Amino acid sequence: MTEPSVPAPAHAARAAHAHTGAWAAHVLRARISHGELLPGAKLAEQALAAELAVSRNTLREAFGTLADELIVERVPNRGVFVAKPDAEDIREIYRIRRMIEPAALLWGELTAPALAELDEIVGRALAALAAGDVPGMAEANQQLHGVIVAMAGSPTLSTVMDRTLARMRLVFYRMSDAPDFHSGYAEHNRDLVRMLRDGRREEAAAALRTYLDTAEAELLDHLDRRAL
Repeated sequence: MTEPSVPAPAHAARAAHAHTGAWAAHVLRARISHGELLPGAKLAEQALAAELAVSRNTLREAFGTLADELIVERVPNRGVFVAKPDAEDIREIYRIRRMIEPAALLWGELTAPALAELDEIVGRALAALAAGDVPGMAEANQQLHGVIVAMAGSPTLSTVMDRTLARMRLVFYRMSDAPDFHSGYAEHNRDLVRMLRDGRREEAAAALRTYLDTAEAELLDHLDRRAL
């Protein structure tokens, strides 16, 4: 079976520090998070180095970073591929999320701009739900949970969450044959934001914990059924 190839983006990102491995890893991680690189896609070293205008050594450094984050995997004698998360990957993703996200809801700084951003994201998610736009619901869901963690005011936690959400995007593609998966979560997210606006932070944190437990169980069940 032919491996899926890397799709060409509308434009190649550029920056003053564009010749560093960290920058190249950031670009590739963002493409994975935004669905431009799908699970199983082969990352062609020569083509990507030319596209990003970096050396192959710099690109290999980026691959090493992403491999450490479990976003890509190196296959001996075959190359580097976007990872395909398995059941244990899903469990680990949700272990991280259960530790970080409810704590951010409980103790993060709930500013007016943060609430406005959450409202805007929920609005987009509900519009995507009404339109049957599954990618739109998934994208809004990712953004909302990133904003929740950003309330903690910790760049380190936000970095952990960004990397976790990149892995989460790969999990979502395993659910491509279950388009209703995101529908209920758009409404759950709306309810979470209402609780925050009402000052019910402990209730919101408990609801999010239940939400994460339910999502994990649903993902694992779906993966089991696909394996039959």
